[in-house]
Amino acid sequence: MSSELRSNFLRSQIQADLKQGNVNELVTRFPPEPNGYLHIGHAKSITVNFGLAEQFGGRCHLRFDDTNPEKESQEYIDSIQEDVQWLGFRWSGDVRYASSYFQQFYEWALHLIDAGLAYVCDLTVEEARDYRGSLTEPGRNSPYRERSPVENRDLFEQMRAGAFEDGARVLRAKIDMASPNINLRDPILYRVRHAHHHQTGDAWPIYPTYDFAHGQEDAIEGITHSICTLEFEDHRPLYEWFLDKLPVPHRPRQIEFARLNTSYTVTSKRILKQLVDSGTVAGWDDPRMPTIAGLRRRGYPAAAIRHFCEEVGTSRSDSVVDVAMLESAVRDHLNHHAPRAMCVMDPLKVVLTNVEAEEQLTLANHPSDASQGTRLVPFSSEVWIDKEDFREEANKKYKRLVLGKRVRLRGAYVIEADSCDHNERGEVECVYARIIPKTLGEDPEDGVKPKGVIHWVSAPAGVKATIRHYDRLFTVPNPAKSDDVLSVVNAASLREIHSAVIEPALVNAASEAVFQFEREGYFVADRYDHSAARPVFNLTIGLRDVWGQQGD
Repeated sequence: MSSELRSNFLRSQIQADLKQGNVNELVTRFPPEPNGYLHIGHAKSITVNFGLAEQFGGRCHLRFDDTNPEKESQEYIDSIQEDVQWLGFRWSGDVRYASSYFQQFYEWALHLIDAGLAYVCDLTVEEARDYRGSLTEPGRNSPYRERSPVENRDLFEQMRAGAFEDGARVLRAKIDMASPNINLRDPILYRVRHAHHHQTGDAWPIYPTYDFAHGQEDAIEGITHSICTLEFEDHRPLYEWFLDKLPVPHRPRQIEFARLNTSYTVTSKRILKQLVDSGTVAGWDDPRMPTIAGLRRRGYPAAAIRHFCEEVGTSRSDSVVDVAMLESAVRDHLNHHAPRAMCVMDPLKVVLTNVEAEEQLTLANHPSDASQGTRLVPFSSEVWIDKEDFREEANKKYKRLVLGKRVRLRGAYVIEADSCDHNERGEVECVYARIIPKTLGEDPEDGVKPKGVIHWVSAPAGVKATIRHYDRLFTVPNPAKSDDVLSVVNAASLREIHSAVIEPALVNAASEAVFQFEREGYFVADRYDHSAARPVFNLTIGLRDVWGQQGD
């Protein structure tokens, strides 16, 4: 993959640090908390951190910030590793965990206590909130703030030994309760939490907070540039306070950039979990979800997602990117790379009265890329076309099959419709037509050209398939602002078609293979459900953006 990224302020600062000798080698990290599946915003962070490391010949670590065991699981750890690899990136060395450094964090907490810079506090959650103050009023010192280092060490060691119940005591840094930056008002370093940890088991009854662990993890690993999203900007003074007060082996630099926000999308893990738990979607990897796993199952190529993230660029200003930009990147990639195939969604039988024997037609897999080769498609005296592609009468604007008129079957012959049968409801159920001789790849000799081109599938050889039509999950551009996010879910975001008929070769499509179904859109063989016995294809994206043309 190309490591070339758009010029941005992160790249400029890294270039300056390398040129001035502030660092000898760029080392970045991607540090997700394993409490959910990664989403499109994480894809941006992955692209930034791994992409910059690639571009400057450096290294990027994958590190799980696993300091909150009650919300974390091995399932999330496995899915995150898979997502990073699927996007095309490789981390340096082994997977890393904050929990691997728990003993060092504990010793550094004792260092702060002995230096008079941390204390054990007995305030309840409600009392601590009251003492903390507000954005307009300074906080007040905890009545336990002046405990001696000896007493604090004893109490903290008891916390470590599991002597107290959850929430009974916390360890706090002693900084400044009057600071205008609330993050510096004696933040919590450790909480009592008797929770089983997916990596350390029951070894620890206390767990460090993210704010305490973050900078120290970076220091231990020799991270040169800790690249965070803008919500961590107000936390940077605390990040640097810990580095100043602790005997860390290395001093990383934190730089913030704007996170990726896209329209018609939510990236809050809480809301995404609500969608899963409520059954609104079928799981974290539902193709309507903005998770990387969901986008993958939808058929979005990894290369298109990376390209989108790079095109969006990095800045210091929060903004919302139109999700159509992502869809355009997907559509453009698939237009160049997806092989063509045919699928009839709503079949109508056409009997070709002058065809006697089946033949195998050779069709190009891609109209402008000969390297994708050709395929054999069976052609017979009975074919399926889409019901929308036939009318008994039509005006000149209708470029499909009409009684007495001609169309070309894609990659096959020109045909002319002669008559049709109706069912008891008056609906057309069968069309009778003739092929015009010598029109395989040629215009008719009589000079009467077809009005259009339609797709088709051999009736005897075609195979029924389930087609899942997906649309945007939400009906409003900013669903996260809704009082009830479930109330703005698009009721038509999933529509299943069970009557579709596909080319026979498609039953053997590889899992996650994406095809352009002629005149229909791009479809992917479902990662889990597709099989030769039961073909299942998901709509990846339409051939063009029709969202703005749809009614309410």
